[in-house]
Amino acid sequence: MLTEPIHFIGIGGSGMSAIARILLDRGIQVSGSDAKDSIVIASLRALGAKVEIGHNANNISLAKTVVISTAIKDSNPELKAALQSGLPVLSRAQSLSELMKGYRSVAVAGTHGKTTTTSMLAVAIQECGVDPSFAIGGTPNDSNSNSHHGTGDVFIAEADESDSSFLVYNPFGAIITNVEIDHVDHFSSKEQLHQTFLDFIKSTKEFLVICVDDDGGNEIASTVKELQLNVITYGESENAQMRISHVSTSATGSFFRVTWQGVVLGEVALNIPGKHNVLNATAALSAGIALGLNPNQLILGLSKFQGVRRRFELKGNVKNIRVFDDYAHHPTEVSATIATARDVIEQGKIIVIFQPHRYSRTLAFAEGFAQSLSTADQVILLDIYGAGEESIPGASSSVIAKQIRDLGTKVDFEPSIVAAIELAVAGAKPNDLIITMGAGDVTSLGKEILTRLDEAAKSDEA
Repeated sequence: MLTEPIHFIGIGGSGMSAIARILLDRGIQVSGSDAKDSIVIASLRALGAKVEIGHNANNISLAKTVVISTAIKDSNPELKAALQSGLPVLSRAQSLSELMKGYRSVAVAGTHGKTTTTSMLAVAIQECGVDPSFAIGGTPNDSNSNSHHGTGDVFIAEADESDSSFLVYNPFGAIITNVEIDHVDHFSSKEQLHQTFLDFIKSTKEFLVICVDDDGGNEIASTVKELQLNVITYGESENAQMRISHVSTSATGSFFRVTWQGVVLGEVALNIPGKHNVLNATAALSAGIALGLNPNQLILGLSKFQGVRRRFELKGNVKNIRVFDDYAHHPTEVSATIATARDVIEQGKIIVIFQPHRYSRTLAFAEGFAQSLSTADQVILLDIYGAGEESIPGASSSVIAKQIRDLGTKVDFEPSIVAAIELAVAGAKPNDLIITMGAGDVTSLGKEILTRLDEAAKSDEA
């Protein structure tokens, strides 16, 4: 139970700030701390949260409940003080589970596409006249906020499988977009991962929406038939109940038809490109129908969806050289993003600045990263963003660079961010795309790349 005042250690993170914002909207006293200030923290302060920069045991002096992010170490002085004081200490997932009680909750899980699918479902449901609550790991462009306390009876939450914490949600309904090994620091085998997703499904009360185009999803879907759940399968597969067909993708969006058990529901036109987003939209549509909402209104809502920040996000355009930013940090995601870029680009080349995320992931998927990145025309590899992990022998961007080079794609391993930007700018011509890619601080490069492109353009004109 969440007893106020509630203190968040690491309040600036996407998941923690989302929960804090909902609590503030409910009129609950919230305090928090974080290692550094940010726009997110400024917005929480504006809503009434008391946030300190830096961690100190005194920060929890008024708290009755403490919530911690997964990034918080046992040595954190606020966590140590909370435990010594006997205060209830909840994980982010446990606190979100408390918020979801009393709602028809939908937990959106899967290795890839969770953030976009959760955002799509929220927008589609809003079009139906329902005001859902939601907590999302990214920021939808439609709302400019990663969370909302709604007046309706539906609560939509992105459900992170990385540490199995999604097992505490016990949702009314669930979406599984795909199932693939990613977090090798937590899952030692495919079997362990699949069992965790099966446990998640068993904790779900009413319905499951799952993609059968995905090998992992299809394998799991075949094992849950005996459960007392309304299972809706989706995809292009002939076995899918919600079947996708007539797919076309372009620079400006995607178009497809959806058929429910042999009956055409309608044509869906998305404002965002990428075939993977066709699957994400179909998952959202299926969940909306499972909630008893009007398919036509859901489809209309999906047609208005404006995307999510850091998901193939256009940062700017200088002399017809476009700069995008994307969160892709797994080989499957990298492939999908570059494929989307191919839809968008009419001519010219794709230049990717990629920052591997975590040593464990880089070591496990080096070959996969090389294969997916080699579909670009030029690759610039930064050093690994450790995200708190210790370095691992053999985990290196240079290993990926060598494999890409062996595949015949132009590649540079450039540890210097300044030099990496210069390489991208020097190589870019009109009609080219530059994509900054990864889950680390590579996202900050877009502004500087645009500045350097602008300077180069003015120099050429002089």
